[in-house]
Amino acid sequence: MQEYPGIEMEERGGDLLLRGVRDLDLRQTLDGGQAFRFSEQPDGSFAGVARRRKLRVRLDGDVLTVFDAPLSDAAVWLDYFDLARDYGAIARALSAAHPSLAAACERARGVRVLRQDGWEALCTFILSQNNNIPRIKGLVARLCECFGGELAPDTYDFPSPQRLAACAQEDLAPVRAGFRAAYVLDAARRVASGEIDLDALRVMPYGDAAGTLRRIKGVGPKVADCALLYGFGRMEAFPRDVWINRAVATLFGEAGLPDCARESAGIAQQFLFAYARAEKIGVEARAKKDA
Repeated sequence: MQEYPGIEMEERGGDLLLRGVRDLDLRQTLDGGQAFRFSEQPDGSFAGVARRRKLRVRLDGDVLTVFDAPLSDAAVWLDYFDLARDYGAIARALSAAHPSLAAACERARGVRVLRQDGWEALCTFILSQNNNIPRIKGLVARLCECFGGELAPDTYDFPSPQRLAACAQEDLAPVRAGFRAAYVLDAARRVASGEIDLDALRVMPYGDAAGTLRRIKGVGPKVADCALLYGFGRMEAFPRDVWINRAVATLFGEAGLPDCARESAGIAQQFLFAYARAEKIGVEARAKKDA
């Protein structure tokens, strides 16, 4: 197993306890726009589906409880939450690079980049286009209910590319994905046929990986970068949406993101995204432009 310094693992009463977890905010991480299968529960836990398992987690101080999970699953969840990476050290390095990055790191403390399944990340971000988070969650839920296998009562796996590749566009009508249905099917067929090797995207040069994904109908720079960052662990990916573009222009000007931040650009993006939305960075500039 990969080493996770400072983290102790214990199974108690059928639940998995991970002690010593640092720099994790479940709300910002699970409900901030990088994953779409989680919902917050009345007790402060988050329930959803990941890694082909039903998942409910709660964080109390530095103890992450994974409910109804055996000790043998510890590596799965340690990896999923990227707990081997020292986000505190990354935040300190980014903070030293630029005052605006320091403010973003402070505002978004606890955001982590989930290590999701690559196919699921690609497909969900295709569905995310021109959409908001509640609607994306609905699309993803219907896609899984219609085409994913049942993992538990009312809990469904994410459908495989092979399952979706066998569908006609009209078969996806119950999902109500609109124009995105054609994009999902094109992605599924390219992956199922072997034209796009998902495993290779993890190791090929970043530019080649992004170019490969952009061969899929409807996949532009943002969707490709989101898939690479959230699904394939490519931390150099820097997805850009309107919030990020405004933040970069307002905070860094023409120089853009400082060079020293580019190795961890994907993590910096998460901090900036949360900061920009919370502080409405660039909103005034946009209002003047639209006036």
